[in-house]
Amino acid sequence: MYTREQASQLRQAFWTTFGQYIAPHLSADGYRTNWSNYKTGFKHVYFRMRAEKKTAYIGIELTHPDPEIQELYCEQFLELKTLLHETLGEEWEWEMHSLDEEGRTISRIYREISPVNVFNKDDWPELISFFKPRILALDEFWSDAKYSFEALK
Repeated sequence: MYTREQASQLRQAFWTTFGQYIAPHLSADGYRTNWSNYKTGFKHVYFRMRAEKKTAYIGIELTHPDPEIQELYCEQFLELKTLLHETLGEEWEWEMHSLDEEGRTISRIYREISPVNVFNKDDWPELISFFKPRILALDEFWSDAKYSFEALK
């Protein structure tokens, strides 16, 4: 078992390693990107990656506090579902209006794998192999799709 500080250091080491590994890749628009903290340019639309003790997760999270506006974002993503899945090369799970860890209502489109453990350095290659192609594909998708969301900005 790790102390809170050790766990934090291991997570930070993983994300630093991931960042160094993916840093040479430019965005679909040709820019240097902080892949671990991807900016969509839209408040309440996030591309999140998480690595925990038993699972890893990558997803699009819609966090707008107004459920009706959040639903408009969901509807727009549903319009682009085929393009999203084609760009990703796989289908993802769609979960509308669920609660996050802090009790807020969010919607998300995501992919998860298990068993993987961010605290086990032997799992890091698998985690990086999981995250890298998916965040690059999300960026490629978003490069074209973001314009469909301008009216919601």
